[in-house]
Amino acid sequence: MLAVVPEAEPLVGRWRRRLDSSARAGIPAHVTVLFPFLDVDRIGPAVIDDLSALIGAHSPFAVRFDECRRFPDVLYLAPKPERPFRALTEAVVARWPEAPPYGGQFAEVIPHLTVAHSRQAQVFHEVEAALTPRLPVTANIYSVSLYVSDGSRWHPQVEFPLLG
Repeated sequence: MLAVVPEAEPLVGRWRRRLDSSARAGIPAHVTVLFPFLDVDRIGPAVIDDLSALIGAHSPFAVRFDECRRFPDVLYLAPKPERPFRALTEAVVARWPEAPPYGGQFAEVIPHLTVAHSRQAQVFHEVEAALTPRLPVTANIYSVSLYVSDGSRWHPQVEFPLLG
């Protein structure tokens, strides 16, 4: 589940297509709310209804991306505020604890908009030098989208509006 950020695409799109395989597989610029989610065979009307209620209980919010940060192999834009993204993730995980963020591999989930994956610091320096003068990017988050894979590409399946 993704909070899509189309306002970031003009800034990060070319870098993501080059340095983030999810972009090449159809995933737009986004902040992840929850991945992985349930197996596609489990996503029926009851799950969609529950997601609609959970996500719909949250209010739309403005977000600003004004700096690049790094994980060991990832360069990302940091959202401010990050709390609304955390609240969305926490709500979905509370309902489906069998679907922990990133399969449970991280103790803390840090909201972020991935720009590049690399093991080379020089790549990150290049990307960051190109992005920083063009920041900030501001956006309004009005919905969360559920994406599903057909085995090679990701496609939006359902969009859940934030109605709070």
